[in-house]
Amino acid sequence: MQTFVPYKGNSYKWSLPTLIGLTIATLWAAHAFVFFAHEYAHAFTAWALGWKRNPLALNYAHPTLTVLLVQLGISQNVDEAPIFASRHGYQAALISAAGAVLGNALVTYTLSRWLYRFAQRHAARGWAMLAYWMTVASIGNFIDYVPVRTFIIGTDLDQDMFAVERGFGWSPWTLLFVFGIPTILAVGYFFLRIQPETLTWFFPRWRAQRVFVAVVTSFFLFAFYSAAGWADGGLIAHRMSVASVCIVAATMAVLTAFLSTTGGCHSYFGKDSVMQSRN
Repeated sequence: MQTFVPYKGNSYKWSLPTLIGLTIATLWAAHAFVFFAHEYAHAFTAWALGWKRNPLALNYAHPTLTVLLVQLGISQNVDEAPIFASRHGYQAALISAAGAVLGNALVTYTLSRWLYRFAQRHAARGWAMLAYWMTVASIGNFIDYVPVRTFIIGTDLDQDMFAVERGFGWSPWTLLFVFGIPTILAVGYFFLRIQPETLTWFFPRWRAQRVFVAVVTSFFLFAFYSAAGWADGGLIAHRMSVASVCIVAATMAVLTAFLSTTGGCHSYFGKDSVMQSRN
């Protein structure tokens, strides 16, 4: 059973330098975990459908600093061309959709919310911070694919959304409707409920810390993840990425930063209190 109780005491205050260091560490770990869950979801689905011998055999790429930091270059290592050639396009679509649907929506997002509640009950704020960034990274993967990569131009099967469209025989608008509605709901719930509740619990009286996390979150979602179409996917994907990086990220950063300083975040959802769990 959960209840709202006022937060009292200041024993958990993080200085900005401490918070910055913790954010870097937990953000990196969260992104890596969510990334590999996404890629393994592709691989295990291909294995289950008989198109891959070893589900652990990803393309791990040559180790570089970029690979270490953001895992860029690592991929599912599934060749979808033979799947389409054998007229099993729907299976290729399932494999391509599995990353976001199974890996992120069902596994990492669900796990992140459970971990957050568990850490909250035990006042384990470091673990709760990791869980928060896991939630952000999971939602970032949703945005990465819908809407940024929805209107793919070309025939590149490495673009998951193109493979989904081709495999199911969908138009980009059908894909946008099917996956876009859950994405909008997830993003809306995050900014209206998850983020304000989390920031209030972490930093009930410390505005600078709330602003820092709110700004980093906005740029992580709408600049880092939404940049996926900047160089790949054609003109529409490129324009979406440019708009998100240059306009949406900054706008959301300013908006959430402002709201996070208003009455201890209570203006987000009308409760000037902190969610805690009662055993």
